[in-house]
Amino acid sequence: MHTSLPDFEMPDDGQVHRAADAFRLLSDPTRVKILWALLQGETSVACLAELVGSAPTAVSQHLAKLRLAGLVHGRREGTFIYYTAADDHVRRLLTEALFHADKVPQTQ
Repeated sequence: MHTSLPDFEMPDDGQVHRAADAFRLLSDPTRVKILWALLQGETSVACLAELVGSAPTAVSQHLAKLRLAGLVHGRREGTFIYYTAADDHVRRLLTEALFHADKVPQTQ
């Protein structure tokens, strides 16, 4: 059936796994809040912890996972690390996810 579609092309397995990993990381509400805060500008773990209502150690663990996935970047300044969202792709991904969530009826 799909052979009749001239431009049909499945993504390769590597792309599919990386996308699934990114979505899996974004399935945590605290990580969504962290990314949203980072889209507003560079900030520290302590500030992020206050913004998202979580302990700094928990925020650090979330940031480590987000960094490994390439969704955030860190910049060291002395003993502090300041984080930012990786790029505009993260902004678009998160904005679309939040927009979609706003349009989906809430389940009980």
